[in-house]
Amino acid sequence: MIIHGGTIVNEGRSFLGDIVVEGDRIVDIVPQPSTLHPHPSPAIDATGCYVLPGVIDSHVHFREPGLTEKADMESESRAAAAGGVTSFFDMPNTVPQTTTLEALEEKFRIAAQKSHVNYSFFFGATNDNYECFQVLPENRIPGIKLFMGSSTGNMLVDRDEALEKIFASARLPLMAHCEDTAIINHNMTAFKQQYGDDPEVWCHPLIRSEEACLSSTMKAIGLAIQHDARLHVAHVTTAEELELFLEAPSLWERAGGEVPLITAEATVGHLYFSMIDYERLGAKIKVNPAIKNFRDCQALRDGLMNGRVTTIATDHAPHLMSQKQGGCAKAASGMPMIQFSLVTMLELMDEGVLTIERLVQLMCHNPALLFGVKERGFLRKGYKADLTIVRPASPWTVTPDVIESKCGWSPMEGHQYQWKVEKTMCNGRLVYDQGTVIPDVLGEALEFQH
Repeated sequence: MIIHGGTIVNEGRSFLGDIVVEGDRIVDIVPQPSTLHPHPSPAIDATGCYVLPGVIDSHVHFREPGLTEKADMESESRAAAAGGVTSFFDMPNTVPQTTTLEALEEKFRIAAQKSHVNYSFFFGATNDNYECFQVLPENRIPGIKLFMGSSTGNMLVDRDEALEKIFASARLPLMAHCEDTAIINHNMTAFKQQYGDDPEVWCHPLIRSEEACLSSTMKAIGLAIQHDARLHVAHVTTAEELELFLEAPSLWERAGGEVPLITAEATVGHLYFSMIDYERLGAKIKVNPAIKNFRDCQALRDGLMNGRVTTIATDHAPHLMSQKQGGCAKAASGMPMIQFSLVTMLELMDEGVLTIERLVQLMCHNPALLFGVKERGFLRKGYKADLTIVRPASPWTVTPDVIESKCGWSPMEGHQYQWKVEKTMCNGRLVYDQGTVIPDVLGEALEFQH
């Protein structure tokens, strides 16, 4: 098969060309004009479109097992395929938590039967399971997830002795959720005294405050430096936190494949929304850590181009709409975003926030390099044929009937996009084509080379 005539965006370049796919691999990339390859049948005409590597979303909550009233592996991987995402890393706060080898294997079993795109799973750290780290299947998982702050799933690691052992013994990358629980609890008590048992959602970024984020992130970075551990701070939200991360070129530009010791993730929600949007969307955009003011949002956007942000993910976290009712104390935290992450970032690209080449670095190349994903994340000869084809100047509106996530809602409902995901290819097979997810196409377990 040839993907013909599109603008290929890969490794800092954009150029017209053809991509030749045989089986599940890319076998050639041919700049145009060229007569090296006659067009076989079938061929995909990508004229007027951009051809990107498939997005790797390194931070999702697909809710299975145990929370499948909200979402499951099939529904959320379907949403991923519709959004141009060809690989995901799922988080461990399911039921049971992914904090044992048995629970990890069960997730792989479920995904092999249900996931439309490629998959892997973070192993969850607890106060007392660090001895498991030495027997983890390192070629099958991206890393270890550490909750250094209260969040969904009651996986808080709050003992200093446990944190020391986790950072000292982790051979895989640590992805940390950084919020200071003591500060949050103090703030919540104060706001309840002033505003009642369930303060309104606009209070959320004041309760889960900048101070709470900065304090915890500084602690995590200190531990990483002390123990020479690889640390990726999830969903950074504040300008002050970003000052802790070095400005750097993207990973693929580094000689010899060098990977920074300490890196930062920004999520699409924190890049797109700010506090002003609580008035319009309320608890639909209540997430942990909280969406904060526009100054912080702007700092995150600046970080995309100056190198302080290394990856873009979604923290895709569906809840039923009934669970999103209430304020800071009662409404569940988390929102579904994976289906609309790529088109949202392309919208920010149109606004001048970042270039399309940088978008590909942050959503495709850097996740692959940071976590050691084998033969994915780039359009290269010999790599797996994971790619997405997107078309500009194709207006469409998010309506309930196009939402693939099981929860059935999106904070983007009613929004008009100018970019459209036309096709998603996973392992050389179309898994999404012009509005339809191909039901019999399944993804593969990812492999890693840490």
